[in-house]
Parts: sequence; C-alpha cells; structure tokens
Amino acid sequence: MADFITVFQDRKGQLLETLWEHLQISLISLLIAILIAVPLGLILTRYPRVAEPIIGISAVMQTIPSLAVLAFLIPFLGIGKVPAIIALTAYGLLPILRNSYTGIIGVDPALKEAAIGMGMNSFKRLSKVELPIAMPVIMAGIRTSMVLIVGTTTIAALIGAGGLGELILLGIDRGADINLILLGAIPAALLAIILDLILRGFERVSKRAGFKSLVIMLLIAALVVTSPFIFNSNQRADIIIGGKLGSEPAILANMYKLLIEEDTDLDVGLETGLGKTSFVFNALDNGSIDIYPEFTGTAIVTHMEAEAESNDAQEVYEQARNGMDEKYNMALLQPMAFNNTYAVATTEELAEQYNLKTIGDLQEVENELTAGFTLEFNDRYDGYVGMQDVYNLDISNIRTMEPGIRQDALAKGEVDIIDAYGTDSYMVELNLVTLDDPENLFPPYQGAPLLRNETLEEYPALKDILNQLGGQISDEEMREMNYEVDYKDRSPRQVAEEYLRNEGLIE
Repeated sequence: MADFITVFQDRKGQLLETLWEHLQISLISLLIAILIAVPLGLILTRYPRVAEPIIGISAVMQTIPSLAVLAFLIPFLGIGKVPAIIALTAYGLLPILRNSYTGIIGVDPALKEAAIGMGMNSFKRLSKVELPIAMPVIMAGIRTSMVLIVGTTTIAALIGAGGLGELILLGIDRGADINLILLGAIPAALLAIILDLILRGFERVSKRAGFKSLVIMLLIAALVVTSPFIFNSNQRADIIIGGKLGSEPAILANMYKLLIEEDTDLDVGLETGLGKTSFVFNALDNGSIDIYPEFTGTAIVTHMEAEAESNDAQEVYEQARNGMDEKYNMALLQPMAFNNTYAVATTEELAEQYNLKTIGDLQEVENELTAGFTLEFNDRYDGYVGMQDVYNLDISNIRTMEPGIRQDALAKGEVDIIDAYGTDSYMVELNLVTLDDPENLFPPYQGAPLLRNETLEEYPALKDILNQLGGQISDEEMREMNYEVDYKDRSPRQVAEEYLRNEGLIE
C-alpha cells in the first residue's frame, strides 16, 4: 500500500492528465454512438423486416477484437484520438441500438392503438407515448455502452490517443508493475461507476423533463468536457517523433527531440509508447509521425519481408537502408553502436540443470519446457519460426505474452525460457543467461532513425543532426540507460539529456 501511495504522489500530474484524456475520448465516443444508434433504432421500429439484419451487423462489429479495429484504421486515419474514437463508437453502438429498438417495440400495443385513435401521427405517437415509456430501456443501453467504452478506451494509448491506458501499458512494460497498473485501472473503474451514476441521474430527469431535455443536457455535458480537445485538434508540431512501447524507444525518441531542438527552431512533438511495430510503422507511412527509431534487422525481416544477406552489421545496415529507400521511399540514417538483437534467455539454474548452452540444445528438452514468447517473436522468421526451421525445434508448450511481462513470468517459474533483447535491463537485474546462436539466425539489430524521404527534403538539416548518434551508445550504455528508466523510475527525457550532455552533443 505504501508503494502505491508513493507512485500516486510521484505521478499525480500524469494521472490527472491521462484521466482527463480518458474522459474526453469516452464521452465523445458515447455521444457519437448515441447520435447514431438512437435515431437508427427508432427508424428500425417502423421497418421491422430490416431491423434484425442491421442489428446483427452491429453485433458482428462488437465481436471484432479492438486491437484489430485499431490496426485496420491506422493506415487510413493514422494514430491519435480520431481512430480511437471511431473504434470506440463502433463498440458502443450495439447496446444502444438494440435497446432503442427493443424499448419501442416493447410498448404495450393497446397504448399505441389508443394514440392512433386520438389522431396522433407516427412522429407524435413516438415522441408523446413510445419514447417516454421506452426511456428506461434506452437509458439502460446507453449506460451499458458507456461502461464498454470506458473500459475499452484503455487500449487507445497504444496508438497515441492518451488515456489511463498509458499508465497500464507502462506498468506492463515495467515487468508487470502492479502499482502502475492499479494507478491506471482503478481510476478507469471509478470513472465508469461515476458516469453510470450521472447517467442514472439523467434518466430520472428525463422522466420529468422529457426526452428533448435529456438530449440537451447530454450535449451540454459533452461540449463542456470535449471543448479543449475540439479546439486543439488542429495543432500539430513541425516534427513528430514516435516510438514503440518500452524504455529504449522512449529514450532514443527523446534524444532525437533534444538534438533537433538544440540545432533548429522546429517545434518537436513526441508520441512514444505506440505499441507494436506495425502500429508505429503505419503511423510513419501515412504521416501521423515523422521519425521513429527502428532496428536494421526489423527493417529487413518485417518491413522488407526478406532475410538478412549477411551477419556483418555494416552490410545488414546497407541492405536495410537500400531496401527501405526502394520499397517505401524512406531513409534509414546512421545506426548506433548497440546491437539489440533477439536472444533466447533462461535462468542460470535451468541452464545448468539441462546443460543448455546453445539454442539447438533445446531440442532435447523441447517437450519438458514452457516458452514465454512475445507475439512478434513467435510469428517472425528471425524468431521462433526461424528456430523451428534452422534448429529443428518444436516446443510443445508456448505461451504468448506482452514484452513487459515475460521476464516476470520467467522469474516466477511460470515459463522456462523467453525471447529477450540484448540491451534489456532485466537481463542484468535477473542475472539471466542467453543461449548461443551458432547458426546466426538472429541478424544484427542496430537502432537507427527511420523517416520518410519527403521529410528529409523538407528539413534537410535533420540528417546531420540525427547522424550525430551514428556509432554512439554501446550495448552496456543502452542497457544501463534502460535500467535507469525501468528500475530507478527516472524519466526517459532525464536519461537521454544526461547522456547527450556527457557526450557533448548538447549544451
């Protein structure tokens, strides 16, 4: 409890900022869902033959995984709040649409006949009789939708939309730091409860003041909360630097920002913690971000869908640089010295128990071990797919998980081996050993700035500025910087600035 209070006090400002973002995104999504689903549900009551197919389509949208929706939207809409709101709106439609339709259909037919007998047309019958009676059912759908949206909004952080998911993802990345996870999860749950109570109050008011008054109140409330987002939506920095989830991308992105600001007057923004490689690359490809640190091996295997033609670092870089230029019209600048390549890691005790020295040694015990691999590693040729091919492995029990929790699973004995990166801070913290890769399956993974050629054409000075990091930062230095952020809770900016000052790259 004391640790949680300390984390709360240290991150109070970040908590308030992400809570406000979470509220904005949730309310905008809920309001749009209401404006779409309620009128559509009312219209469908007049056309019952098409009602079930349309509601069925909405139900299908609900079954699509939220991450898949975000991944689909990024190439078209980029990152940020817009794709997040669209995805959340889609998730919130079904309960409102179904309850709006069911509420009106469920009105006693005798009351409808009485209204018709009094000479009411369809619209008057709807507004004077059906809506007031159906309002509790409709509000129940709105409240259900609100809970779904508030809970799902936590994934918006994966595409730079902000919200309490930032704290949850940070906690997962820090080795399942329970205090950070709770700092994001508890406010999200409380926010859902508070909004549910507010909507319940609106429901009571609507019984007395009518449906129109309810709509007006909802619009006013949404406008008050979302006005800062609306007025600031067109503001964009000259250069936006992105980064995948993790301490290392955040440190490097801050280095890029500090170097650019040191030598230019450009306004530089940061969008780190964007999650998977595909999310960040698509954001760069469609112009949502302008630069991000990528690895030479990832450029070849993932983006170019090829294999490294050499295990020489310089040759791998040249292959990646030329390939990214030809295929995507992107520039991969000079790489840094550290090699954050994949590795298969385990504890010293288990390595001694099974006499594990190389990846090939796993073949003898592949039915006795449990592997904890990230989704990316499990699906890549320079990962487990290649291990199956090159080392003839078929591990019987593989558990896929997020990068931030695999080391914790290994430390707790839940898995026996994990995929790791050469500069990860937990390698030192947990005293892990890596298995040799005699067949050189894993190509060099040197970090380098990746940006579109059009960005370089617009800001040609960026090349020399960012190339100052070329050949800099050793494995040990990168590992130590990651350790400072992950285990000493220093900010990526502090660590990046300290390194650059020590190297004389900024004043």
